[in-house]
Amino acid sequence: MQFSAPLKSNSKKVMLLGSGELGKEVAIEAQRLGLEVIAVDRYQNAPAHHVAHRSYVVNMQDKDALLEIIQREKPDYILPEIEAISIDALFAAEDKGYNVIPNASAVSKTMNRKNIRTFAAEVLGLKTGSYEFVTTEDGLREASKRMGYPCVIKPVMSSSGHGQSVLKCEEDVSKSWEIAKEARGDASELIVEAFVDFDYEITMLTARNGKETVFCEPIGHEQRDGDYVFSWQPMQMSEVAKQKSQDMAKTITDGLGGRGLFGVELFIKGDEVYFSEVSPRPHDTGMVTLITQSQSEFALHLRAVLGLPLGFTFYGDGASAAFKSTKHNFAPVVDVDDSLFSDNSFVRVFSKPEAHEGRRLAVALVFDDVEKALEKSRELIKKVRDA
Repeated sequence: MQFSAPLKSNSKKVMLLGSGELGKEVAIEAQRLGLEVIAVDRYQNAPAHHVAHRSYVVNMQDKDALLEIIQREKPDYILPEIEAISIDALFAAEDKGYNVIPNASAVSKTMNRKNIRTFAAEVLGLKTGSYEFVTTEDGLREASKRMGYPCVIKPVMSSSGHGQSVLKCEEDVSKSWEIAKEARGDASELIVEAFVDFDYEITMLTARNGKETVFCEPIGHEQRDGDYVFSWQPMQMSEVAKQKSQDMAKTITDGLGGRGLFGVELFIKGDEVYFSEVSPRPHDTGMVTLITQSQSEFALHLRAVLGLPLGFTFYGDGASAAFKSTKHNFAPVVDVDDSLFSDNSFVRVFSKPEAHEGRRLAVALVFDDVEKALEKSRELIKKVRDA
């Protein structure tokens, strides 16, 4: 493959639609390959804006505004990095010959929980928990009775756990209904999921370059309020469950098609595997690959997009811990204890221009035997705080 220099008439351009901490790492990997990077987001000075050649601020759900930027920049690759985005703009761009990663149809299916759940369960025949879709509070009340308590309530479109809740009894229906309205996306319809009795959940990072599919070691993770707080790699699991997980990940990513890295979320019960969700982009739990692999999930994403070979070395076990702000601040400062910078640990600070309670501002990474790494990450993240 030929690589050019940025800011030239023959440069290859990557446009990020969404420029948070994951997009920032993708932008850095693109820079390493001499690609010209255009970062687009809904707010000024988003993390990837800091490392892009050009940046734009726009309403990400405004079809015409997004298309205007796409046609002005004429990118070789369009990488959607968030869920709350105009899918009509992506389909229109694809119709005009632009290369949407992995493709507009895959983004459309995965950004909406109704679309991806029905596609996975009813089209591909993947094993999932029981589910229903509702549009009213009364509908939620009746569906939750049929699903049984506890059950999980999610808006069909949201990100980072916003709007999600676990409904434990009928008296909490109104509370879950109100929580759903906090979603970043579309809360006009909710998915009511029967609680799957699982032992643990994993992310199976799956990369496709049009010639081969490769899998990273399974990633275990802990979530709070629907958002990740700790992840570790590898998750200890039986070879049977691991193979079934890879098979399921390949089935869903083959079904979606296109190139790039996918974060496939699965529930594991013994040797049984249940499909949960899939993101057609790097996954927040996969930040642990920044310390465990020769090619992080972000590097693999770029390689897959470009159709390059996907070989990498798994260096060894590791863990990550997310730091979330505890207060609102228009000029956030992250106070990191020096002990986090050692021979087997370090911190990545995302440089977000504004903090609010619960917003992820940094991640601590530890390289060690997985149990020790996770234990150390739990201790180290306590030494990171809002200044």
